[in-house]
Amino acid sequence: MSQTIQIEEISSSAFKVFGDVIDISGKPDKIINQGLCGRYHDRATLDFSDGRAGVSLFKAEPRTLPFELQMVERHPDGSQIFIPMSENGFLVIVAHNENGLPTSPRAFLTHPGQAVNFFRGIWHGVLTPLSEPGLFAVVDRIGSGKNLEEYWFDTPYLIELKQ
Repeated sequence: MSQTIQIEEISSSAFKVFGDVIDISGKPDKIINQGLCGRYHDRATLDFSDGRAGVSLFKAEPRTLPFELQMVERHPDGSQIFIPMSENGFLVIVAHNENGLPTSPRAFLTHPGQAVNFFRGIWHGVLTPLSEPGLFAVVDRIGSGKNLEEYWFDTPYLIELKQ
């Protein structure tokens, strides 16, 4: 039998212990390109134990709600950013770490135009678009060694929209 988790609307304050919400909230830090472009500067904290930052493209199959969460993963050697390449929100699942294991997960729904950065070592769900095309740029650590840990829940969680 599944445990149920209600999806929360994402905000910088609700997400700050897990990572950064990357968006264009507030005024731009600088106006550039002949006054035609607002630069929202340095919106994410990249953190790598070694290696380098790399940019990859991920094409993920869209999921449907309610979504059954069976596992989470984390990257102990580097932060990871999911940047949607379309104007669609996506599902973000995170959990605190307690003695090397994830606690009960929390689920957030991003708004169109938002990206997220998971801090190094944060348990999180896999890339979970809810609509096509499911295309994301991902910035994460490129380097030697294993930078992926998975945890499979004994009892899956059912992620659904708030009633």
